[in-house]
Amino acid sequence: MAFPFGWNILHMASPPIERTVYIVSDSTGITAETFSHSVLSQFEEVHFRPVRLPFIDTVEKAREVAARINRNALETGVPPIVFSTLVNPASMECVRNANGIFLDLFGTFVGHIEQALGLKSSHSIGRSHMAANSEQYRNRIDAINFSLAHDDGQFITQLDQADVILVGVSRCGKTPTSLYLAMQYAIKAANFPLTPDDFERGTLPSTVAPHRGKLFGLSIQPERLAEVRNERRPNSKYAKLEQCRYEVAEAERMMRREGISWLSTTTKSIEEIATTVMQEVGLDRSN
Repeated sequence: MAFPFGWNILHMASPPIERTVYIVSDSTGITAETFSHSVLSQFEEVHFRPVRLPFIDTVEKAREVAARINRNALETGVPPIVFSTLVNPASMECVRNANGIFLDLFGTFVGHIEQALGLKSSHSIGRSHMAANSEQYRNRIDAINFSLAHDDGQFITQLDQADVILVGVSRCGKTPTSLYLAMQYAIKAANFPLTPDDFERGTLPSTVAPHRGKLFGLSIQPERLAEVRNERRPNSKYAKLEQCRYEVAEAERMMRREGISWLSTTTKSIEEIATTVMQEVGLDRSN
C-alpha cells in the first residue's frame, strides 16, 4: 500500500488502549470508585472498563475476586488495574496476590497516620458508611427531602429555611446541582425557574424576591440549552435556538440587574458547579 509523500506508518490511527479496572471494597465501593474516576480521568487516550465489586467482606469472596482478576489478565494479556479499600488483612492479601496492578487506597495512608498519631486504626469494615443514625446523616436526609420538595418552584413555603435558592432558565442544571448539594453536603437547596413571564414583567418572581440574599444564578450557552431541551421536547418552541437565546440573554440581564451572582454550567461538572455555589454563597459544610 502506497502512502502520500511525508506520511509514515506512525501517522496511522492506532487502536485505543483498553484496560479493565476492578474497584474492590468490603463496603459500598463509593470511596474507591470516586478516587479511581479522579485518577483515571488523567489518561484520556485510554478506554477504561470499570467493574465495581462491593461488599467483599469475607476471604471466600476475596478469593473469587482474585480468580476473576487472574482470568481477566489471562484473557486480555495485560494485568487489570485494581483499586481497593479492603480493610481485612487476609482479604486484602488475597486480592493483592492476584495478577493485577493493586492500589491499596486505605493502606497507603493509614500506616502513615498511625505512625504520626502513635495509634492503631480500628480496621473496621465500612466505617465511613456507618453513620445511619448520626446527626450528619439525618441532616443529609432532611436536605434531600427539602430539595426534592422545592424542586422547580413546586413548593414555595419554607423558603426561609433554604441555605441557597438556585435560579435560572429551565434545563440549565438547577435540579442536579440542588440534589448534589443536599446529598454531599446536607445543604438545603431550593431551585426556581426564570420564565418568559418573568422577563416580560422585568422583575424577579415574587416568591423568591424576599430571599434575594440566598439567590444564586445558573446560566448556559443557548446552543447547549437547545440540545438539552430537544431531548425532552423535540421540535417544540421551547427547544428552538431562538427561544433559548432569548431566555438566556434575558435571564443573565435580570441577574446582572438584580445583583445576583451566577455562572455558566455549559462546560462544568456538577461537582465544579456545587463547589462554586458553596464558595460564592459562603456555605462551608463538612459532612
